[in-house]
Amino acid sequence: MLCVNGGQRAAVAGTWSASLEWLVGRLAPRFAGLRFAELRYRIKSWEHLDSCIADARAALRELDAGRTLLVGFSMGGAVSSVVADEQAVQGVVGIAPWLPHQLPLDALAGKRLRVLHGSLDRALPGIPGISPESSRAAFQRALRAGAHGEYTVIRGAVHGLALRAPWGQLVQLPRAKTWARLVGDEVARFESTS
Repeated sequence: MLCVNGGQRAAVAGTWSASLEWLVGRLAPRFAGLRFAELRYRIKSWEHLDSCIADARAALRELDAGRTLLVGFSMGGAVSSVVADEQAVQGVVGIAPWLPHQLPLDALAGKRLRVLHGSLDRALPGIPGISPESSRAAFQRALRAGAHGEYTVIRGAVHGLALRAPWGQLVQLPRAKTWARLVGDEVARFESTS
């Protein structure tokens, strides 16, 4: 399983995602037979999306796994959707995925796409966010491109599963356990098809 981080407008060095780190901390003990990896971009910015996509392709080559499930958070949803054409990729889980209307989704043809989105997710002044309506429209585009899967809105959830406190501790956000359960269900589905 390759976890693909979100991003921001400013071009900054890649960091680990609090949301994905929290999620893997919950899922790894349950799925001891799977390898978990998290992509850390050279530059994590949607203004440098091509570089982020290149980093994801390089990570997939480095993993050298026969089968891979991509879990993309926010901008990581866009990156995952583009690199889904890699042979090892079996499916994509989008966690509040950013899938802009100009992003081609043809790479998802024949792949499973599971989109999870918080009902309270919105962009706020100075805080990125993505409306569930935006990801639902992209999910419909993906289905028209030949993907199959499911779309779920998580009531009361915001954009993400966790934040990192100034002292480094992960702090879970509302409905984080629901996110983890639903992603876990998708990981179990992936594992059972091996």
